[in-house]
Amino acid sequence: MKIGLHIGKFHWPGSPENISSKLTEIAQTADDAGFYSIWVMDHIFQLGTQCGTIHGPEEAEMLEAYTTVAHLAAVTKKIKVGAQVTCNFFRNPALLVKMLTTIDVLSKGRTYLGIGAGWFEREAVGYGYEFPSLKVRFEMLEESLQIIKHMWSRNTNSFKGKYFSLQEPLNNPPPVSKPHPPILIGGSGEKKTLRFVAKYGDACNIVLGTTLKDAGVLTGEEIT
Repeated sequence: MKIGLHIGKFHWPGSPENISSKLTEIAQTADDAGFYSIWVMDHIFQLGTQCGTIHGPEEAEMLEAYTTVAHLAAVTKKIKVGAQVTCNFFRNPALLVKMLTTIDVLSKGRTYLGIGAGWFEREAVGYGYEFPSLKVRFEMLEESLQIIKHMWSRNTNSFKGKYFSLQEPLNNPPPVSKPHPPILIGGSGEKKTLRFVAKYGDACNIVLGTTLKDAGVLTGEEIT
């Protein structure tokens, strides 16, 4: 069994002044204890009541995921690092590949890509992102997964999709992880999420013991 640590909030006693030192302490302790992986959420706002009361109000401290993942990689030696899970529409998928590859190279193969369709409308609208329908978000996610596999296979041919087009997707140096960093797909629907896992992924992050209304977690169940 491999055990990972998920850090879902940063408003602990002494924050925000001690966020850097406490986060570093947590990461290094997990690394020394032999944890397999350490994860942070890819959110701009804290989750508020969207997932119960455990995370705290939307206004509570929240760090940007990938600058935090890079920090975690820099202050540890063995543990894998990643975002559980990346909000697909926050970043251009080709740039996301470059970011993950860079972290993988600098961490000597310790990156894990977690990705999902995205669900938190308030933070998306708050930061000026478009928030399309669930159907469109899953279509965008599948196209991003195609681009990720395309680029991590070192294919530099152009890519033309419905939502994203790449003229020259160079990605050099390639990732250290072989054949590429593992891909974890997040969600809880059988119709889309699990199909994507089977087709594109190496692992899945499934929400258990909850419902769409209670957790605010978007699933593939509603998509035909």
